[in-house]
Amino acid sequence: MEMRRLGKSDLMIAPVMLGGNVFGWTAKGDTAFAVLDAFLEAGFNAIDTADVYSAWIPGHKGGESETVLGEWMKARGNRDKVVLATKVGMLPIENKAGLSKAHINKAVEASLKRLQTDYIDLYFAHRDDEATSLEETLDTFAELVKAGKVRNIGASNYSAARLTEALSISEKKGLPRYEVLQPLYNLCEREAFEGELEAACRAHTIGVVPYFALASGFLTGKYRSEADAAKSMRGATVVKKYLNPHGQKVLAALDSVAARLKATPAQVALAWLIAKPAITAPIASATSVDQLKDLIAAAGLELDRDAMGELDAAGTA
Repeated sequence: MEMRRLGKSDLMIAPVMLGGNVFGWTAKGDTAFAVLDAFLEAGFNAIDTADVYSAWIPGHKGGESETVLGEWMKARGNRDKVVLATKVGMLPIENKAGLSKAHINKAVEASLKRLQTDYIDLYFAHRDDEATSLEETLDTFAELVKAGKVRNIGASNYSAARLTEALSISEKKGLPRYEVLQPLYNLCEREAFEGELEAACRAHTIGVVPYFALASGFLTGKYRSEADAAKSMRGATVVKKYLNPHGQKVLAALDSVAARLKATPAQVALAWLIAKPAITAPIASATSVDQLKDLIAAAGLELDRDAMGELDAAGTA
C-alpha cells in the first residue's frame, strides 16, 4: 500500500481516508464495526470525523460518530493503528460555536472522552471563525499540542487568504501550523479549490484531504434521475446540486472511463482525485462492507493520460 505524508507532519496515510459522518447515523452497531474492521484490514489507516456528526439528525446532539469510533477502538485495541482526525468549531457548546480558546478547550475534552483516547492525531478547525482572531485559535491549538492532546492541526473550509494568513502567523510566532486542508472538491465541484487555494497548498506543502469526494454519492452513478434521488436521505441535495447538464456530462465521462478500465464510476472519481498532484487522499464514506470495497479499490486504479484528460474536460463547468 502506498503511504502518503500529510503536509510536513510525521503522519503517513493510505490514499483514501474513511469518512466518519455516517457512523451513528446510517451505519450503526455491528454494521459500523464491520466497515471499520474491513477498512483497517485492507491496509488503510486514516479516519475522519467531527464533533458535530451527526447533530443534523432529529434526536441527535452531535458526537454520535466519535462515540462509535471510540467504542470500536476500545473493543479492538487498535488505537495505535489508526490515524484519527476530528474537527472542532461547528458544534454549539453553551449555544455558541466557533474557534475561541474557551470553546476549543471544552470541545477537545468532550471529543477525547467520546473517542476514548488521550490524543488526536489531526485536529481540524472545522470552518473559519472570523469572530475569533487567528492568533487566539492557533495559540490554543499550540497549547493542546504541547500538552500531548493533539499531534497535528488542520483547517477545513478556509479561503486561500485566511489559510495563508494563518500560516504566516504560525511561522512568525513559532506555533504549530495547519499541516492539512480539508476543502470541498470533487469532479463536479472544482472551483472552490482549484486556483488560489490549490496554489497555496502546493506552495506551502500542505496536505489536502477533500470532503464530498463523491459529491454526496452522485459520482457513484446511482443518482441519474429525480426518482433515483428520492430513494436516498441525501436525495434532495443531490437533485438540487447535481442533476443538471453539467452533472450528466460528468457521469457520461465517468461511465466511459469506467467501462474502458473495467472499474466503477466511484472508483474512477476517487482515482481522479488521488492522481491530482495537490491531493493526499480523498475522504469517502461507506455504510456497508460492499460499498467500502468499491471505494478502497480506487487506490489501486491507475488512470492513464487519456482518462485524466476526458475527466478533466467533463468536470470543467
